[in-house]
Amino acid sequence: MSADVRVLVVEDEPLLAEAHRAYTERVPGFVVVGVAHTGRDAMAALRAGGGVDLVLLDFRLPDLHGLEVCRALRAAGSGVDVLAVTSARDLTAVRTAVSLGVTHYLLKPFTFAAFRDKLERYAEYRRQALAEGEVAAQHEVDRMFATLRGAAAHTLPKGLDEQTLHAVLAALDAEGRSAAEVGARTGISRVTARRYLEYLVSADRAVRAPRYGTPGRPEVEYRPA
Repeated sequence: MSADVRVLVVEDEPLLAEAHRAYTERVPGFVVVGVAHTGRDAMAALRAGGGVDLVLLDFRLPDLHGLEVCRALRAAGSGVDVLAVTSARDLTAVRTAVSLGVTHYLLKPFTFAAFRDKLERYAEYRRQALAEGEVAAQHEVDRMFATLRGAAAHTLPKGLDEQTLHAVLAALDAEGRSAAEVGARTGISRVTARRYLEYLVSADRAVRAPRYGTPGRPEVEYRPA
């Protein structure tokens, strides 16, 4: 049996649905087994079987709110994992998502690097959760939850914090941004922005390239990986 994580994409906008499908299949170990554009189509696809492991779920669907889809899944006894991929920013939706067992909450718009990070964390959590036997101690449970929810700030180099790191990553785009431009977008200094950008490059979450066409030495610009 394949070890790939089988994914159902639920997104009402066809272009976004295709983008999420393409993003998913760029991450090793994940395969898209279906795409649904409404909540009812998603429920039908899950009832039909096919061994879906993870649902990438938009909340703002034309027929049902994504949270209603989650409630229906849980009421039917489904333990399928759900990753919310949504523009819904109200805290009530976030709290409800947590109570319904949503494993991750990814806000639109996002970069491929941020998307990949969520899937890779989920895959590692799933690997640990599906292992045979019992946990030996509390630290093993803590490690599983830390893997799912994200690395703690202390895993970053000294002087870097998770919130600013995400802001810097979100400031990047395919056109390429210099450290000064990222600093202006995020409200931090150019020097600080460069520290975060170089960390992202070292973590394979951004790429660095020279920017030509300006006087003097080529400026360095950064893009999401």
